[in-house]
Amino acid sequence: MANDFDLKGRVAIITGGNGGIGLGMAKALARAGCAVSIWGRNEQKNRDALAELSELGAPAEARTCDVTNRAAIEDAFAKTLDAFGRVDGCFANAGVGGVSQQAFVDRAEGDWRRMFATNLDGVFHVFQASLRHMIKRAKSGDRFGRLVATSSIASLFGVPRNEHYAATKAAVNALIRSLAVEHARYGVTANAILPGWIETEMTTSLTGNEKFVSAVIPRIPMRRFGEPTDFGGIAVYLMSALSSYHTADCLVIDGGYRAF
Repeated sequence: MANDFDLKGRVAIITGGNGGIGLGMAKALARAGCAVSIWGRNEQKNRDALAELSELGAPAEARTCDVTNRAAIEDAFAKTLDAFGRVDGCFANAGVGGVSQQAFVDRAEGDWRRMFATNLDGVFHVFQASLRHMIKRAKSGDRFGRLVATSSIASLFGVPRNEHYAATKAAVNALIRSLAVEHARYGVTANAILPGWIETEMTTSLTGNEKFVSAVIPRIPMRRFGEPTDFGGIAVYLMSALSSYHTADCLVIDGGYRAF
């Protein structure tokens, strides 16, 4: 019997794929047979993540890349294309967190710009490189492409003292909807994943804070923080042919936090 979630022959890039949600998605994709290229700034984390991925059987590689550097993106994409021959999906997951105690009126412009450089401009750079390739393939008769951006439920709520973070994620949601409309003709879908409170290296200052935990966990119907493995299923689904008609969506994965 055919497996609708068999991704053999597909290739996906996952920026920020050396840890947290990105690695959770990369592992699930690899288990489904998808070749994966993880991009991250930390070379040691890249090596460690690649060692884990290599045990799963699918082709995998890791590249050192800073998504704020357009030249680095172009170089990493060209090398990934050279290694695998194609790129079917791009998961723009690299980002910086929004934990801050600084009032908006005191926010330095440099802080604001750095947040946008990674969380929004980085998505722009990697999606633009991916789309050039996907459009070229589509024009030759190979119509398949998947764009997936990691956004946040912070784009849906008021987030005091983290307006810069929330603004980048709201912008990502708008970008996804526009890309979905513009590129549907090429067989490309574009969707955003909006995580809730997830336990990763980036959030340890929160998930390890007893006061924070006691305030937030009762508001999560699942009564736990999310984990990177909770994003494997959605990654495989969005990379599969079964999601071909699912586009321009913002998929909330938060254990029911938004609804409660």
